[in-house]
Amino acid sequence: MSFTVEERGNPNSLSYRLFFKNAEGKYISPFHDIPIYADESQNIFHMVVEVPRWTNAKMEIATKDFLNPIKQDVKKGKLRYVANVFPHKGYIWNYGAIPQTWEDPAHKDGDTSCCGDNDPIDVCEIGSKVCSRGEVIKVKVLGILAMIDEGETDWKVIAINVEDPEAKDLNNIGDVQRLKPGFLEATVDWFKRYKVPDGKPENRFAFNEEFKDKDFAIEVIKSTHNFWKALICQQTNSGELHCKNTCVSAGDSPYHCSADEAKAAVGETCPCGKEEPIPSSVDKWFYYEKK
Repeated sequence: MSFTVEERGNPNSLSYRLFFKNAEGKYISPFHDIPIYADESQNIFHMVVEVPRWTNAKMEIATKDFLNPIKQDVKKGKLRYVANVFPHKGYIWNYGAIPQTWEDPAHKDGDTSCCGDNDPIDVCEIGSKVCSRGEVIKVKVLGILAMIDEGETDWKVIAINVEDPEAKDLNNIGDVQRLKPGFLEATVDWFKRYKVPDGKPENRFAFNEEFKDKDFAIEVIKSTHNFWKALICQQTNSGELHCKNTCVSAGDSPYHCSADEAKAAVGETCPCGKEEPIPSSVDKWFYYEKK
């Protein structure tokens, strides 16, 4: 199963979008049409890479847009870049999401006592390769961190690309602690402090900031897949989410989108143009006293 991407608009601008196609060249939604599993029997999942390691642009699957392309988050009319909180530079993993999952904002999680954040479940891929934006990779799940972001449950799955040379040695969260000392502590530190430069408080975590193991993580992912199923089958309120898809919903579903309809909609967006410069301020380091 292979996927390609098509850029529209000007990179590093408000018009930029990254649309997805399947092997047949049909436009698809990375939220709904890419299967959650690459190999269900082995618990190998697909991951859509939104943000390559070391970069700062807060790119994400646009859950409220037609066909859910990847686009850059916008705050107060400006493109959003994550700050570099010393000693970190950009995202310290390849960051993205598992398709066909959804953290239901109407569901109060028993472990965090908070409702879901209304997004697909997030993944930090910790392999040696820097991935490309829009790349769809197969990952082995190692563990999970329960972040509470402004009162919402925001799970962070720790995983590794199955094709990474280190994958054979990493099978659970304890292996990460043993073979990559300091990495999990740095991950908590990154998520705790990355919004502080924007005037936000430090994020909190359930389980006393401890990572849960692989089995726990897989159960969380499966539960978010069930929430997604209810969403796509119209058993739950979608709110502002855009659920149109070209491969999943039956022809009589209001969420079904024909290949022609999808092609026409993409054609109405701006063609790929000149790359805009990234502001030099994005490279600035931010220092503050840890609490």
